[in-house]
Amino acid sequence: MKQPGLDGRHRDKDGQIELKHGNTMNKNLPRPIEGFGPDTTLKQMRDITGKESERAIRAAAKKLGGR
Repeated sequence: MKQPGLDGRHRDKDGQIELKHGNTMNKNLPRPIEGFGPDTTLKQMRDITGKESERAIRAAAKKLGGR
């Protein structure tokens, strides 16, 4: 069995850290992303910002400002 990464996050068989599912709602994230409503899904946020990771979506949401 492979050792998990140092950060303990789940990785796929190629070693890439898996993204959260697209149907995860903003209100269910550990830290909801400001600028998006509580019922907005990660897929919708990814489509709007053009970003994949939560970190990149947060940065893009700050730049979008008053959505």
